[in-house]
Amino acid sequence: MANNPFYRLSEAKDFKVTSEDITDGLFSISQYSGIFGVKGGNDISPHLKWSGAPADTKSYTVTMFDVDAPTGSGFWHWAVVNIPASINELATGAGDEYSSGIPEEAFQLPNDARIAKYIGAAPPTGHGEHRYYIVVHALNVEDIGVAKDGTPALLGFNINNHILGRAVIIVKAEM
Repeated sequence: MANNPFYRLSEAKDFKVTSEDITDGLFSISQYSGIFGVKGGNDISPHLKWSGAPADTKSYTVTMFDVDAPTGSGFWHWAVVNIPASINELATGAGDEYSSGIPEEAFQLPNDARIAKYIGAAPPTGHGEHRYYIVVHALNVEDIGVAKDGTPALLGFNINNHILGRAVIIVKAEM
């Protein structure tokens, strides 16, 4: 395993994340989707609650990534870093432009639209089903070491070096 650069990811312990806002693996299109209000959405981040993370967790990050976006590299919709280990829930709407529901010690990174907030799902019309990976990462550090203007890709690199566990919800949307 030591020769595998992704060995930490493969050793990450699974734990559980749930949401009051996601039903049967689907977003409510009207509320949690629609980038910048496109397609009738409101860009409201979903409620997330997690449990069962490794006991030695020092912080969490939360990310949302569209693996099926027609960009060649997917699309990062949301990234929250440095959530204290004492926190295990983000309320619906926590990812607004004011970070009103984000713990004081944490912050949102700019997403792929370069806005530090949650932006909702809005697959191009006729592009088919898109899978959105909402992941809570349990980390072995209190500060993941990414600047407030950093990218989700850099965050992913740092997560790989500090991950203890991960909880995943895969949400589907089609326009």
